[in-house]
Amino acid sequence: MRRAPRRLRPSIIRPVASVRGGAEAADSFWLDRASRASLLGNVRAVRRLLGLLLLTVPAMAVQGVLLCFRGSGKVRFARLYWALVCWVLGMRVRVIGAPASRVAGRPVLFVSNHSSWLDIPVLGGVLPACFVSKSEVGRWPLIGTVARLGRTVFISRRAGPMAREIEAMRAVVSRGDNLILFPEGTNSDGSRVMSFRASFFALAAGEAPPIVQPVSVVYDRLAFLPANRATRPLFAWYGDMDIASHYWRLARYRGLRASVLLHQPVDPREQPNRKALSREVWRIVADGAATLRQNRPAVPIGLAQQRPGGPAPAEQRAAPA
Repeated sequence: MRRAPRRLRPSIIRPVASVRGGAEAADSFWLDRASRASLLGNVRAVRRLLGLLLLTVPAMAVQGVLLCFRGSGKVRFARLYWALVCWVLGMRVRVIGAPASRVAGRPVLFVSNHSSWLDIPVLGGVLPACFVSKSEVGRWPLIGTVARLGRTVFISRRAGPMAREIEAMRAVVSRGDNLILFPEGTNSDGSRVMSFRASFFALAAGEAPPIVQPVSVVYDRLAFLPANRATRPLFAWYGDMDIASHYWRLARYRGLRASVLLHQPVDPREQPNRKALSREVWRIVADGAATLRQNRPAVPIGLAQQRPGGPAPAEQRAAPA
């Protein structure tokens, strides 16, 4: 006797409208979630902007008073201010190594790669030094005032007035102040360290030149996750980007981190000329930045020291002329 075929379970047979309804409900769920995340990001960016304004206005008054007095008070307050700026922005700063100290009264010239306006608060909160910045920054509303209160040296980066601007930097060094220099000449997208301009290293000449400390800066965390080639450009500010839109795009995120790798100091007197000095310092900075971008353990690099664990990166092999 043949058995009657089994009836399909009702739960397996679903109307097409029901399937479509489930898909639409799922899409609606993710759209609502994305919308809420976007709304929270906008609120976060506004809150951080208000925090920066509330921090900066009284800080300008305090720094203006400190500039009237001798001593290291203005330098220490500037470091505190920039560290608080990073805190307001939600930027955690990881420091590997230690800032170089003066040797026989010789100040320190910190030489770093440059990919974003974020380099200013990140390095300003770590290093006891003044910045060397492009002259356009001095004309920006509020930011230019903050830069001048921080005793920033403004330069045009053009070949003509470079000699005069080098003398202005020498004057800062001669009074015992450290300097932070970005010798790439412009910002990059953060994927590599561009060639250093040897003309900037004319500052490290003479019988008692400043000690040079190479510094590598890489932004390696976004939303608490390791940054990669797809996400790292969010930190970069270069080309024709305006700072307002770049801030708005980045300030919506949480879990930001910058890694600052402070390499072993270099004595310019050990190099035959400024071109050799610029190449050697570039090699160290590029090598350290490549290690940080690969999320590998990083250690400060010294002269003629190869990157541990493998050959030099491509950017190191393409050394500047």
